[in-house]
Amino acid sequence: MSTTSPIGLTKSAKTALCLGALGVVFGDIGTSPLYTMRECIARLPDGVDRAVGVLGILSLIFWTLFLVVSVKYLFFVTKADNRGEGGIFALLALSHAGRDTQPKRRLGVFIIVILGGAALLYGDGIITPAISVLSAAEGFKAIAPNMESWMIVTIACVILAALFYFQHKGSKNIGGVFGPVMIAWFAIIGLLGLWHIVGNPGVLKALNPWYGYNLLFHMPVQIGALLGSVVLAITGAEALYADMGHFGRKYIAAAWYFVAFPGLLFCYFGQGAFVLANPDFRENPFFALAPAGIGQAVLIALSIAATIIASQALITGTYSLTRQAMQLGYFPRLKVSYTNAAHSGQIYVPLVNALLAIGAIATVLGFGSSERLAAAYGIAVTGTMAVTTIAFFVVVYKRWRWSLWKALPLCGVFLAIDLVFFGANIHKIRDGGWFPLAIGALILAIMHTWKTGKNEIVARVYGNEVTEDELVAIVKSPRVARVAGSAVFMAGNPRGTPLALLHHLKANKSLQQTVVLLSIITEEVPSIANEDRLSLKFIGEGVWRGVGRYGYMESPDGAALMEMIVDRGAALKPRETTYYFNREMVISGGEARMWEWEKALYSFLSRNARPAKDYYKIPPTQIIELGLPIQL
Repeated sequence: MSTTSPIGLTKSAKTALCLGALGVVFGDIGTSPLYTMRECIARLPDGVDRAVGVLGILSLIFWTLFLVVSVKYLFFVTKADNRGEGGIFALLALSHAGRDTQPKRRLGVFIIVILGGAALLYGDGIITPAISVLSAAEGFKAIAPNMESWMIVTIACVILAALFYFQHKGSKNIGGVFGPVMIAWFAIIGLLGLWHIVGNPGVLKALNPWYGYNLLFHMPVQIGALLGSVVLAITGAEALYADMGHFGRKYIAAAWYFVAFPGLLFCYFGQGAFVLANPDFRENPFFALAPAGIGQAVLIALSIAATIIASQALITGTYSLTRQAMQLGYFPRLKVSYTNAAHSGQIYVPLVNALLAIGAIATVLGFGSSERLAAAYGIAVTGTMAVTTIAFFVVVYKRWRWSLWKALPLCGVFLAIDLVFFGANIHKIRDGGWFPLAIGALILAIMHTWKTGKNEIVARVYGNEVTEDELVAIVKSPRVARVAGSAVFMAGNPRGTPLALLHHLKANKSLQQTVVLLSIITEEVPSIANEDRLSLKFIGEGVWRGVGRYGYMESPDGAALMEMIVDRGAALKPRETTYYFNREMVISGGEARMWEWEKALYSFLSRNARPAKDYYKIPPTQIIELGLPIQL
């Protein structure tokens, strides 16, 4: 049920894991103080005393951080790991463990909800770098009040363009500084906050939940906008779970409780103390924490570095999410580059990177300020959190076998909190919240269409399958000439006979002496042990069936599989083997249970997806593709 902590790690290795968690996991939530307090104070309802309002805001922020991050995610959700890996697709895999793995033409409501939560993360992946970098760039106003808005927007766009440009080089070279920079970040913002708290210790009264409760029910109708700003304090909480496999639950928790959580609390309460001491102050209290001049300049520079790290973490997380979706069959095949030979998790997806860059820069240009952007931020985050809670309930009830009276109250409380925050953000739709929702809807349409279309094709292609015994009888026929050499026919289904082989026999009336029917399937686990990678059996008459298995965090390697097949006894030479693939030629107008726009979209995606021959890392000079017209 829970992640097993690594055994035998040295003290330095444990420290490195905690540092890495600070640099990757807490980048987003760690830079939230740049804009959260400013937005909360700006959304205080009219008629609320400023001092009472500030204490209420601090109380809401503290208890939100505690209940959502410390209790929901760290104490409960992170226990739902799939062999150490977390994330929304891990919950999907856990909830489906033990079920029939045969593809169904229709996707269930639960799967669509999970895909919707994953799709919303793409909207978050565009808006988070935009608001983080733009907020840091706005810090220049603290030392140059007359700086024009277009100059700040330009600075933010240049930083984002450089950030996305250097993605292809990978994070290996800069990853080592992520942790130390974030330690400096949490330490400095925490100490600055503590400095102001010492000057006004009365602000600590906000630890009492009564102040938050009193503010919530003082003007409950007008308080929705304020809650929509409070949620900005927990943006990035989903990363605690999604990145669990990289660092381990134990070390993420240690980084949170000993560094990130204290630093954030001191910073928020320090901003509150400053506002109480300066009731007429109307600018961003974050940059006012530092002394004017050099102090603020240093804080601005550190803010930019921290937001770049926060953006980097989210960008690489989007790459990983895309690869998982591809492996599980919910996304078209895209080019994936590996930027670090020693770590398969460090990848680069060029198309996703380009779309994120265009989206983030367009967001900065379109909104123009972090204040306007914050008005649109949070709806995708809270939507994903609610989906995580629903999936977690399914796991604890059906997989862990919790009784309903135990699972329902716990998840009900979590879902109530998620839905309150989601509802508080609904009003943001008209202010730009439609943007991440539109992105999520587009991604959901792509994932649903691709999976449904693939299921339809599998059902049609393998609906009247030729069995292994029938294939052996065909091969033994005197009308089929056996020629020297070896061939591999890629099969989408580990049962039956690939159509490419049947078309080859029909057209050429011949077959190589050694034939391998090779299927590559993705299991709903993060990775597969090397000894379980391949299963191989001899069918007869020189024909073998091989099934290569990969986890959803891995990418297939056809060349490596062939070496394993040779080692198991198949008489073939990998460098001289011919590989046969089907090339789908989708035609609309059929009776597939898909909308016409879905058929058109699937046809477009199929034409533009990365060819399977490239995705499986097979030499292009050894490949023959056979056209396969399919009417949907």
